[in-house]
Amino acid sequence: MLFLKGILIGLSIAAPVGPIGVLCMQRTLREGRAAGFLTGAGAASADAVYGTLAGFGVSLLAGFFIQYHAWFQAVGAVFLLYMGSRVFFSQTAEIGNAAIKKGKGAKGYVTGFFLTMTNPMTILSFGGIFAAFGLSGGHSYTAVLLLAGGIFAGSLLWWFLLSFIISLVKHKLGHKGLSVINRLSGALILAFGFYFLACIV
Repeated sequence: MLFLKGILIGLSIAAPVGPIGVLCMQRTLREGRAAGFLTGAGAASADAVYGTLAGFGVSLLAGFFIQYHAWFQAVGAVFLLYMGSRVFFSQTAEIGNAAIKKGKGAKGYVTGFFLTMTNPMTILSFGGIFAAFGLSGGHSYTAVLLLAGGIFAGSLLWWFLLSFIISLVKHKLGHKGLSVINRLSGALILAFGFYFLACIV
C-alpha cells in the first residue's frame, strides 16, 4: 500500500510541466529517447531523496532548505539560464541528429538531479502531498524505503512515458519543426530561469 501511494506521489510531483519537463522533451527531440529519459531519471532520483527526507520528517533539514532557499533558487535559476541559452542558440544542423556520446547520458542525469535538488520548493511540495495522502513524517526505515521506492518508480514512469511519446512524435515534425521547438524550448527554460530569479526575495 505504501509503495502504491509512493507511485502516486511520484507521478503527482513529476507530471506538472516545469523546466525539467521542457528539458526532457527537448533532449528527446534532439538526442533521442534515452537522453530525455536519463534527464528525467536524474529528477526522479532527486524526488526519491526529498521523499525520503519527508518520510523521516527531517524538519531540521527542511528548515535549512527554507532558510537558505534564496541561495538554492539563485543557483538553480542561473543554471537554467545557462541551459536555456545553450538550447536556444544550438546549431540548427545538430538538432535531431545528435546521439548520446560517451559521458553525455551521465551529464543529462546529473543536470536533472541538480536542477531538482536546487529547488527548495520541492521538499515543501512533498510535505503538502504527504498530508493530502494522509501520511506524516517519522516512519520506520522499511516504510520510508517503500515510499521512496514508490516515489522513484512513479516519477521514473512519468519520464519514461513522456520521452517515449515525444520520440514517437519526433519523426513527424521534420527538421524545420524540430528547429522551431528547439527555440521554443530554450525560450521556456530561459523564462523559468528569469522567473525564479525574480521570485527571490
